[in-house]
Amino acid sequence: MQTKKYCGVVVPMVTPVTENGVLDTASVERIVSFFVVNGVSPLLMGTTGEGNSVSQADGLKLVETAVKARDLKCSDPQENNSPSPCPLAPATIIYAGLTGNCFAEQLAQAEAYTKAGADVIVATLPTYYALTPEQMYQYYKCLVDNIKGPLMLYNILATTHMSIPVDVIRRLADHPNIVGLKDSERDLERMAACIEIAKGRDDFAYFCGWAAQSAHALELGGDGIVPSTGNFVPNMFCQLYEAAVRGDMATANRLQDETNEIAKIYQKDRTLGQSLAALKVMMQTKDLCQPFMLMPLNRLSDEEEQTIASKALACSRK
Repeated sequence: MQTKKYCGVVVPMVTPVTENGVLDTASVERIVSFFVVNGVSPLLMGTTGEGNSVSQADGLKLVETAVKARDLKCSDPQENNSPSPCPLAPATIIYAGLTGNCFAEQLAQAEAYTKAGADVIVATLPTYYALTPEQMYQYYKCLVDNIKGPLMLYNILATTHMSIPVDVIRRLADHPNIVGLKDSERDLERMAACIEIAKGRDDFAYFCGWAAQSAHALELGGDGIVPSTGNFVPNMFCQLYEAAVRGDMATANRLQDETNEIAKIYQKDRTLGQSLAALKVMMQTKDLCQPFMLMPLNRLSDEEEQTIASKALACSRK
């Protein structure tokens, strides 16, 4: 059984906006409530959440709205009297993504998010300059030394075009205020090495951001998973996590295969940005949000949206 404070299913939540690009707070409330009911936690302003495109003002409003929605849903007597859908995972935790290239602004945002109630800051590398391993280490050390809340490292080669070396992660894991790593790099050898860093200690957790390898990462001893498809079927990933923690890998692998098929609805033959627009279309079929995007991303064609919606509805009826 998992005993770490940070574990379970963390869904990189989409950022719902209106047609004019304004944060859709009503949809934020619906999505967070949907997550709480299904036993998962949100990562706000990650890659799936268009984090680099969210303004500072909207970022703060997003955190405030999510925290309020989480607290309201968790205090609901009806929910509290219901069996937990994911009893081996912790209560809903608010993870807030931190991106950008201006260090002073990042510090200000981290402080604002923490004051607004975010439980953990999750930071990617600044991306304008190619950084040496030592610069990466110093960046995270300086960041964590100057914020009050816990920090989680976020490695995602696909968007930052840099990979935090395993040796740097090992050094940073010993910092008392760095609580884990969310790693989205598609490298099985690296995954195993990073999981080994987190094994046998309760102060540093490994979260797999490669959704298609969720079951495998948990079988190796990973502490949590961060699947974007969890925006649409959080319950399935909660079941996958529970099965893997119990050692029922047959069930976990079956759910892995099923969620991989669902992911193809929005990911197959699309760029990352296009897939996020398609994911919002799928979520619209559950009345969770509208399919509007923040620039530079945009909506898909009407024909493509209709095809995606039909497949999503057919999936929901199974």
